[in-house]
Amino acid sequence: MDVATGQDEQQRNDGDAQMSRFTRPEQTFPALTSAEIERMRNFGEVRTYADGEFLFETGKPGPGMFVVLKGHVAITQRDGLGNVTPLIDQGPGQFLAELSQLSGRPALVDGRAEGEVETLLLPPPRLRALLVAEAELGERIMRALILRRVNLLQAGVGGVVLIGPSHSAGVVRLQGFLTRNGQPHHLLDPERDRDAAEVIARYSPKPEDWPLVVAASGEVLRNPSETEVARAIGMIGGPRNDRIYDVAIVGCGPAGLATAVYAASEGLSVAVLDTRAFGGQAGASARIENYLGFPTGISGLALTARAFNQAQKFGADIMIPVTVKSLDCTRRDGAFAVTLDGSDPLRSRAVVVASGARYRRPEIQNLDKFEGRGVWYWASPVEARLCAGEEVALVGAGNSAGQAAVFLSGHARKVLMIIRGGGLGASMSRYLIERIEATPNIELMFNTEITALEGDEASLLRRIRWKSRLSSDEDSADIKNLFLFVGADPATSWLDGCGVTLDRGGFVVTGAQSELNQGKLVAPLETSVPGVYAVGDVRSGSVKRVGGAIGEGAQVVASLHGYLGDAAKPAL
Repeated sequence: MDVATGQDEQQRNDGDAQMSRFTRPEQTFPALTSAEIERMRNFGEVRTYADGEFLFETGKPGPGMFVVLKGHVAITQRDGLGNVTPLIDQGPGQFLAELSQLSGRPALVDGRAEGEVETLLLPPPRLRALLVAEAELGERIMRALILRRVNLLQAGVGGVVLIGPSHSAGVVRLQGFLTRNGQPHHLLDPERDRDAAEVIARYSPKPEDWPLVVAASGEVLRNPSETEVARAIGMIGGPRNDRIYDVAIVGCGPAGLATAVYAASEGLSVAVLDTRAFGGQAGASARIENYLGFPTGISGLALTARAFNQAQKFGADIMIPVTVKSLDCTRRDGAFAVTLDGSDPLRSRAVVVASGARYRRPEIQNLDKFEGRGVWYWASPVEARLCAGEEVALVGAGNSAGQAAVFLSGHARKVLMIIRGGGLGASMSRYLIERIEATPNIELMFNTEITALEGDEASLLRRIRWKSRLSSDEDSADIKNLFLFVGADPATSWLDGCGVTLDRGGFVVTGAQSELNQGKLVAPLETSVPGVYAVGDVRSGSVKRVGGAIGEGAQVVASLHGYLGDAAKPAL
């Protein structure tokens, strides 16, 4: 065997070893045919790179998707501590991109030329055009982009570094935020990791500084807010002063995402704003089993992540996390103005209110002291890790409570389900009731309510107290984790002063239900302010189900077309 043949064989063996580390490698890194590349030339431009030159870098906005025409590109993952992990080498016929490139967000990996490289570069708008115009090829590319993000999340070596005790409130808070937004990250516990110990020795954090967060740029943040982390990793884009969108959607839950997908796919310019993460309350559901088309069930995060990716595919601008402060309905220049915290106002011709609801806080002594320190309002794998082998308590009797109880029962030793009423039938789906009754480590306590919480010197929850509503009996138990699913209040305070009618509970009144709309021909989802619509849980009279929210999000797009079309007609 000659030297050249031996080198070729070694390269093939190295490539096979690299591919074997990925989920569904053939779909994650498909090879393009010459004919496919020729069709893609209409959407891109040729770019060349010298040996060692970066095509894209971690933490910097990616220019789009590259198709390798000549040469090879090394893809590596890098974190803020300088650790570099080789991922894969890509050669002729391969394309370089993941979900970030759909919207020009910062890259999550490095791509460096090995020797001289010639590529075809498709900027984000042209990449999205390709995905729509070339259906079969677009499907293969979109699947690869999603699988590449999945592999980055599963690798657990790149992205943001969190440094702190794994059970600390700050760590749990930021892990939940990054997980819900599909951002790669990993945790270093200072008690077990040398790299963490070195950073701690350098920055000497105080207890209130936990966790330290190290961005890819090397910037170190001390116990940052979610917005500060988002800004450090480039999640926040913000509106451009000179742009007026067709529609601004406030809320990125199922209703808002459905509106975004259908509106953007039909050619409307769309902005979606949310204060924390895509998915809303549904995104925190461990498993949804009664949603049409998923007979084996699907997690809320998986369902809403698919919609999130669809919305980006069709060009919706999704801005997370941004806090909407108010809505200016005066339309001085023909557009609404959505006032944002720490950013310029966003302007749009129409507005869809999909802001959902905020978790209700029951009257429990010391509740505020232990929120994020043993008291949780959702049950994700992050919280489940804290409950392994322990007894936990859960308050609630609706579907969200039932789904959480079943999910937690697979991690906790025992789930104490505390219900204020005398049964579950009035507020929970039958299939969930049967599942709960068949789960041996779920104990039901009816006609009971929690009265007080107790903790330790570090302000961590350690004990709960409850009483019977039918007698004077009181009791307590050593519980470190309490989950509250007692309903939610509408997130509508940002509508104050805009003229949008609310019902007694604070939900948005739409259609003929509004006194201001009586005698008028208005769309069923239109509010008392023309051009402002409401969908999903925030709407008065909605069914408060994922399927209903998605249906309303799709339905409102027809009304948007009608309103925008009428607004564009010249006055007679």
